[in-house]
Amino acid sequence: MHTQANNFSRYVQLIVDALYELSAQKLRTFLTLLGMIFGVGAVIAMLNIGEGAEREALKMIDSMGVNNIIVNAVEFTDDELTEIREESLGLNTGDVEAAVATLPFVSEFSASKTVKTYALYSDFAKSDAQVVGITPSYFEHGNLILSDGRYTDSEDDIRLAQVAVLGADTANELFPNMSALGQMIKVNHLWLQVVGVLQPPPGDKNEFQGVQIGGDRYRVFVPLNTAKQKFAFNPLDSELDSFKLQISPDTNPVVAAKAITHLMATRHNNIDVYEIIIPAELLAQQKQTQQIFNIVMACVAGISLLVGGIGIMNIMLANVMERTTEIGLLRAVGATQRDIRLQFLAESFTISVLGGILGIVFGLILSEVIGFYSEWAVSWSFTAIALSLSICMLVGVGFGVFPAIKASQLNPIEALHSD
Repeated sequence: MHTQANNFSRYVQLIVDALYELSAQKLRTFLTLLGMIFGVGAVIAMLNIGEGAEREALKMIDSMGVNNIIVNAVEFTDDELTEIREESLGLNTGDVEAAVATLPFVSEFSASKTVKTYALYSDFAKSDAQVVGITPSYFEHGNLILSDGRYTDSEDDIRLAQVAVLGADTANELFPNMSALGQMIKVNHLWLQVVGVLQPPPGDKNEFQGVQIGGDRYRVFVPLNTAKQKFAFNPLDSELDSFKLQISPDTNPVVAAKAITHLMATRHNNIDVYEIIIPAELLAQQKQTQQIFNIVMACVAGISLLVGGIGIMNIMLANVMERTTEIGLLRAVGATQRDIRLQFLAESFTISVLGGILGIVFGLILSEVIGFYSEWAVSWSFTAIALSLSICMLVGVGFGVFPAIKASQLNPIEALHSD
């Protein structure tokens, strides 16, 4: 125990001596530190932004449902629809029923139809929010959580109830500084009672991998049958704008999508009136893109650390040249080659740790600045900080080995007469 305490004290003293030696050349030390600061900062910023992007992607995929297959109607002009409707009615409830009846891996479904809105207001304000007719399961499939009230249910659908659930932003806009629950809103000609308000969904992006994923915070949700029966639609429009099929977890989403595509092609005479989206595949694409980004940024950060390491080696070699006489005196009074190596390694280690700590601070600030101006998600990672500091220390020690060995191998007599 006593020996361990002595060793610890010795190492502490080596660090203190290293700080003293480095402070004697403040400008040179600072310039050397810059390489490590930028290198570590780049690593920290890269990993923080990468971590934030991955978490944001998972949140958005969660809103789409990783076990869902989404089928969206394709938009056409009226002239195109007139021709297409001779061969296909567009997306409809029959498609959903056929999928549930014939595909064993489909467990549940949800469907929606957008209402063409020309007026939406309350007694207090107007809104441009989108109005959507939905089946009761829509909320569960979209992972939408209530903050107040209740969801619309199958009973509302059966009796064509004039009720609505508001997205968080819509509720705040139509009923500023008050509860929306129980209030009345008017959509086009129809009055609806607010029975529920949703929590803001995680993330604020409405697009993922080029796919529109909702924007549910700025919507009004009404029962699907209420929407279809009490609002006017273009006779050429499809019955549904979109539906989600929930597949069993043990089914490969890509294989399931092929089966659904075959079913839809058969029902619609091979006319592409629909597009199929596979959230699990989008997530895989996102991870691949993120991996490429991480590799590129890691290379940039690695080059910066390499430059910083070369800077450490440069300053340590310069120190060896300038302190040749000092090294000779130390050897003359009994210092061993190991003592000399430890002294110079302590200096390179100290400068790398200082660069690492300052680089971490710089990286955290840099990632927040990049996130603020680019509107990218940023998430701090302790693993990233520990990894960056560890790499920085290894680089510092690694590039300090050669100068330390060179200093320890100086001939004491020649070193004393070097001046």
